Amino acid sequence: MDKIPMTREGYERLEAELKNLKTVERPAVIRAIAEARDHGDLSENAEYHAARERQSFIEGRIGELEDKVSRGEIIDVASLTGKHIKFGAKVTLADVDTNEEATYQIVGADEADVEKGRISITSPLSRALINKQAGDTVEVTTPRGSKAYEIMKVRFK
Repeated sequence: MDKIPMTREGYERLEAELKNLKTVERPAVIRAIAEARDHGDLSENAEYHAARERQSFIEGRIGELEDKVSRGEIIDVASLTGKHIKFGAKVTLADVDTNEEATYQIVGADEADVEKGRISITSPLSRALINKQAGDTVEVTTPRGSKAYEIMKVRFK
């Protein structure tokens, strides 16, 4: 089984979602199914079918989260140092064409949120950045075509 790299914050967020699904959502959907059963004919009971569909989603998500939590490898970003880009690095990039700068942190797939400047370790941009350092230029193939970025700064805090 492959480990899934994630920050402490990402791991705790997954655990919190798992706990909520098991202690709040699962019991609520079980009650909803019981109530819908009390209404009679299940073949034409939309509430029953909706509750069963919700239960299926919850159980699937619980299984997915349990797998991710069990394989999670927490990487303490605060303890990382160096000049080369790796998981957890905060990287400031400049678009070679426009000189626009953007800063991203490389995080686990479940933590990614581009609007908050957090990109997945599995994204094409992250893969292009790994093991590079400030001053290097990387070219990334995006849905809009090829883009080149200069790495301006690499930090881990």
